[in-house]
Amino acid sequence: MAALLGCDDQALSRVPEQARHPWLSVATQRFGQSSALSQLLLGATLGFGMRFWDAVLALTLGALLLNGIAIAVGVIGQREGLSTAILSRWTGFGHIGSALLGLVIALSATGWFGVQTGLAGVALADVTGVLPAPVWSLGFGLAVTVIAAYGVRWMAWTAYLTVPAYLLLVLWVVFANVGDLAAAVSSAAPGPRIGLLMAVTLVVGSFVVGAAIAPDMTRFNRSSWDVVKQTVLGITAGEWVVSCAGVLLAHGLGTVDVMGAVGRSSGWIGALVVVTAGLKINDWNLYSASLGLVNFFDAVFDLRISRPQVTVVVGCAGSFLAAAGIVGQFTHFLVLLGVVFPPVAGIMIAEYYVVRRWRKEITSTRPRVPRSAPAWVPATLVIWPASAVVGELVPFGQSSVNSLVLAFGLYVSAGRLDLLQVRCRKATNRKVVGEASAA
Repeated sequence: MAALLGCDDQALSRVPEQARHPWLSVATQRFGQSSALSQLLLGATLGFGMRFWDAVLALTLGALLLNGIAIAVGVIGQREGLSTAILSRWTGFGHIGSALLGLVIALSATGWFGVQTGLAGVALADVTGVLPAPVWSLGFGLAVTVIAAYGVRWMAWTAYLTVPAYLLLVLWVVFANVGDLAAAVSSAAPGPRIGLLMAVTLVVGSFVVGAAIAPDMTRFNRSSWDVVKQTVLGITAGEWVVSCAGVLLAHGLGTVDVMGAVGRSSGWIGALVVVTAGLKINDWNLYSASLGLVNFFDAVFDLRISRPQVTVVVGCAGSFLAAAGIVGQFTHFLVLLGVVFPPVAGIMIAEYYVVRRWRKEITSTRPRVPRSAPAWVPATLVIWPASAVVGELVPFGQSSVNSLVLAFGLYVSAGRLDLLQVRCRKATNRKVVGEASAA
């Protein structure tokens, strides 16, 4: 019966060695995340305002920054075998901070799940002419919910099928809509100019949330070197291949609305681009949302709930909201929500690698999870929002990098000045580890 309900995937415990996956399996899923439809649209935005090679430079610089963030945080997840929200209890946030983080992850990931589901529904309704978009959205969302409920193994097979299909479809779209590739590469930008700094900001902002919550995925890696290989291949190839396709489409079609143009001219192919793109990232949106909520209920109510059951509830809710067209109204809120994630990565990196206030506690208990953690760390609850706000407001640099570096520096300073005073260490008497079986 438990197998029929899905796979828990060690939602509250460490992933054991026997449940780890080959790096190429995880890399395929990382590439699926970093080459989503948003990256094609990002490329179109850059291509509309930049020459081709200037856009490639911006994509390369952005990929370097994203790789650095994802690797630094991802290695922590691989070593400790814990999801981002659970790991944050001993990397600067404590129980209350991790509960807030889990809730933010759940809200953000569920929102983007709904947005992608709505896009897929509209695309399928347009090309089939059968059934309205809300019905297609609901069906698509429920299908993704089943995949996410059954966990990483099902998600890996989904990536094996959809990633190659998506790439072939994108390449077909480029060759079908851009008559002269050489001319598109050498032509001037068809729209208002975008500066390099703004372009890099757009690139980093497009995937900084995925980079910051990398432990959700890298906890299934077998070594730190696997994390590096997977991240560099997944993020860099995602930015170069799919985003460059968007740049070429913008140059060839002379518009930033490349999906509208492709949809009108390519019919089923354009719809399949949207569907395969949604499938290969939306399962991870829902998966991360379920991990965040499982941690939230455990940290706040000391209540262990089933990750597959949470996935089904959240997936159904997100699907119905997408079908009703409600989620699309919150896109600006979801973008704003993304600014809170770079400081999270900065704090976790600072605590784990430099300050090490709770490093021994988490490393010495392997393969179990520590039975206690600080209830809350006041300094962190100040540094986190302050870094996010200042990073967005300062008139220089790149906002995501600004907030991450500021959070890192403030946390290290707080550690050196012994300002990381904790409040009410919380003991967990019930056993939460050693319960999970191999995936």
